[in-house]
Amino acid sequence: MNGAESLVRTLLAGGVDTCFANPGTSEMHFVAALDRVDGMRCVLALFEGVATGAALGYARMAEKPAATLLHLGPGLANGLSNLHNAGKSSTPIVNIVGDHATYHRKYDAPLTSDVEGAAKPFSGWVRTSPNAMRVAADGAAATAAARTAPGQVATLILPADTAWNEGSGPVAVAEVPKRARVSQDCIKDAAKALRSGKPSMMLLGGLALRQRALDLAGRIGAKTGAKIMAETSNARFERGAGHVPVDRLPYPINQARATLAGLKNVVLVGSRIPVAFFAYPDKPSLIASEDTDFLTLARGEDDALDALERLADELDVQSVPTQAAKLAPPSLATGAITVATLSQSLGALIPENTIVVDESISSSGSVFAATWNSQPHTWLQNMGGSIGLGMPMATGAAVACPNRPVLNLQADGSAMYAIQSLWTQVRENLNVTTVLFNNKAYACLRDELANVGAQNVGRKALDMLDLSRPDIDFVGLARSMGMAAARVTTMDEFNIEVARGLSTPGPYLVEVQIP
Repeated sequence: MNGAESLVRTLLAGGVDTCFANPGTSEMHFVAALDRVDGMRCVLALFEGVATGAALGYARMAEKPAATLLHLGPGLANGLSNLHNAGKSSTPIVNIVGDHATYHRKYDAPLTSDVEGAAKPFSGWVRTSPNAMRVAADGAAATAAARTAPGQVATLILPADTAWNEGSGPVAVAEVPKRARVSQDCIKDAAKALRSGKPSMMLLGGLALRQRALDLAGRIGAKTGAKIMAETSNARFERGAGHVPVDRLPYPINQARATLAGLKNVVLVGSRIPVAFFAYPDKPSLIASEDTDFLTLARGEDDALDALERLADELDVQSVPTQAAKLAPPSLATGAITVATLSQSLGALIPENTIVVDESISSSGSVFAATWNSQPHTWLQNMGGSIGLGMPMATGAAVACPNRPVLNLQADGSAMYAIQSLWTQVRENLNVTTVLFNNKAYACLRDELANVGAQNVGRKALDMLDLSRPDIDFVGLARSMGMAAARVTTMDEFNIEVARGLSTPGPYLVEVQIP
């Protein structure tokens, strides 16, 4: 058994049974091992950023890591943006990167690079296997590291000779410690702040956005008068009928500051102290007022559900009725296409148990607000801010949950970062319906021009934000990769085509022009 086969068997024994790959020559023995060893699903991506983004979407829904297989330093570089997004969202991935044979590195062949150096800023754990006999043990350590709460990217670098030389055989993955229980002092401090009568908020993130945690937070808010909000971007958010409706902290800095203004206490539950996405002239990096006190009930790696249950007991909320939303979706919109009418129809069309992958960017807030009372669904967002995650994340989510419809709300600019995802969706026959919001621009950056004080710009600057001349034919791109697609120009057409995509097995793309 060579090192590559011992690694595949170790991954399978550790529960890693899906690999998103874009391999090259150095990885051929691993590819051959994937063929020899039963049990590993292999999904080919035509770009490394699709592989890493799909592994992120898979892990969020499967609640366990997938593996990725990338080719040397340049292949890793192509996948780093979505490894960044995975790290920022504490998403577990076992990231396997091939490298030149150990004895070949000294010759500085064309693809030689510092793979470890490239991986470290985007990984929570990095190791290079020194020889074939260590590969399985290193794979077991990588799997355990990826699974360690709250989850992280674990990068294992596999020199070619460590893959083809004789290995040790599979190695068992060590048991991962359970999430930590917070101290009773944290419970009492949070209860005291919420009982104080001062304007207070519970800011939720991570596992605090699952159904049971949301129910407890809603009851606590109703009992104490505290506002309940979620972070601006969230890895996984349970929403719709039967779930407590929780709004997100707005992205625009002025709106975010207004939302937090006047608060004296903010209790963090699986979330972090909110900061501005970017620095803006004459505006603070920390969004809340200087006299706001932040208390941490549970960190991202802690057991947030247990903490909320104990806080609920401390505040005696058992008799408080649930705050869950009732099923009352909006009606289908008619008339002209606008962001508002599109959002209304999407709120009506979302089927029960849908996974919504949101990279609609400029349209996101409107669609989010229109789906409070829609069928119960799961909402996935990009927490790292590096665009181009939506299509890959939808791909991975559909691999993880083949019996759930996936609705990808996708902006046009970010779609072009990983448009190859559509090919993988067709090849794997995944149930992904992509709604492509085409406004022919990086629209959010037009707003940011004003936010950063770059006023009175001319044609040259505006052209950097414009996606026309030529217009991008997304329907043509989808069809070129074997995907059924339609372009709509009226709300009636939109309603028909989105319903068709959601009700028909396999992938489908609907392109809609945003005025």
